[in-house]
Amino acid sequence: MKKLTGFIIFLMLVLWSSCRSDFESTETTGNLDFSRDTVFLDTVFSNLSTATYSLKVYNRSGDDIYIPEISLENRTDSYYRLNVDGLPGTNFENVEILARDSIYIFIETTVPSKSLEETEFLYTDKLQFKSRLHLQEVPLVTLVKDAILLYPKKDEGGIPEKIPIDTNRDGEPEFISGFYLEEEHLQLTRTKPYVIYGYAVVPEGKILSINAGARIHFHADSGILVSENASIRVKGEPSTDPNIMENQVIFKGDRLQSLYRNIPGQWGAIWLQKGSKNHLFEHVTFRNASLGILAEETLDSPPIQLKNVEIYNSAVSGIRTEGADILAENLVINNSGQASLYLNGGNHHFKHVSIVNYWSQSFTVAPAVFISNISKEGTVPLEVKFYNSIIFGNENRELGFEIDENGPAEIFFSHSLIKFSQEEVSGEWYDFSNSEIYNNIWLDEDPFFSAPKENDLRLLENSAAIDKGDPNVAQLVPQDILGNDRTQNPDLGAYEFVEIQE
Repeated sequence: MKKLTGFIIFLMLVLWSSCRSDFESTETTGNLDFSRDTVFLDTVFSNLSTATYSLKVYNRSGDDIYIPEISLENRTDSYYRLNVDGLPGTNFENVEILARDSIYIFIETTVPSKSLEETEFLYTDKLQFKSRLHLQEVPLVTLVKDAILLYPKKDEGGIPEKIPIDTNRDGEPEFISGFYLEEEHLQLTRTKPYVIYGYAVVPEGKILSINAGARIHFHADSGILVSENASIRVKGEPSTDPNIMENQVIFKGDRLQSLYRNIPGQWGAIWLQKGSKNHLFEHVTFRNASLGILAEETLDSPPIQLKNVEIYNSAVSGIRTEGADILAENLVINNSGQASLYLNGGNHHFKHVSIVNYWSQSFTVAPAVFISNISKEGTVPLEVKFYNSIIFGNENRELGFEIDENGPAEIFFSHSLIKFSQEEVSGEWYDFSNSEIYNNIWLDEDPFFSAPKENDLRLLENSAAIDKGDPNVAQLVPQDILGNDRTQNPDLGAYEFVEIQE
């Protein structure tokens, strides 16, 4: 009998031990702490998912507790999605937190455009922690922008549309994910932002017009491709607010969270294919591309015109040409993984440009400006002229050449500030005393930009670029990139010195 009694007591202890958490956990008394009072999921376009955000829930007491219910206020009608300690859903019961421990809740949302009554609004909900006597809440807030989505169609098998871009060594066509713009989308306006998936192709013989204030966003590996005999005309206008840039046309990635503000390589390029023509970019900003503008040879047409253009944070280059011609004024390029400006052949004229490279994402040895007349087919004609400009950056030499003397090459720099250490460098193109190539050049004098690593290339009062410009050239570009007058004692580069107001 004693043995039987002992066995029963032992069995009861085992059963009690196996259910121990149920009896030892006590219901929350509303004293949970949170890593943030409100979860702001930043800004997102309609129909696109936000990044995943986290909320940490703390039990700072000395007792194990459980939360009878964690849910969204709008329940299954909510567009928010939750993951509580590894389990997805919208409603969770009896969630335990050990003494002086915590759990993670991960949150994301996708808001469909059909739910929007305006082009921009706040989408909100509440994350609720309920017990029988207590309720704690954490608001969820997302700024949602309605957008026009442009993307490749899919065939019956779900395969996205592709477009031919070239042929391989065997003469077979090569393709990329993309689609041809239809007539209704050959004029992009400021009414709503555009989000492009894949390469949006301007068909042969067509013109893509982009109006002032338009915002063009690209998904990863996306861009705009301008076909043979087609054109792109981007006509931004001066803005009154330099922070909002309300009239500027802006090309950038589709990730709107502040984390992605300066990350290079978020999208592809504006690709001007061989034989395209008559391109204009005016009051335009490029951000975070792989290669801002890739320009191939444009036949029987005027040069690519760049007026008041800014290109920042390119994984490769801000501009790369392969036989194309450029006419640029008030051009700014900064923060490129390789050369900010790469010119391979072509006829180029630059006035009042600031081509610099303060890249800090990784190691690079490329100069800010690299000029070559050597292509895969051999030498190509080259003419490059810079006036009243700045070429500067992190490296000791921010100007580089690859010139075949058997090919025609005409290069000239006038009234320009260039960062270049002449130690152990020889060659005709690096002879800064040669007046046929260099006229009024200042080497290694600091332009003292306001905050170059943050892409603020305005001049400070001690800048070596102040009052050194050729007045005759300045008359041809009488206003700087911000609209300031430069006709009297002009400065070098795209910015005229104006005292910065804090």
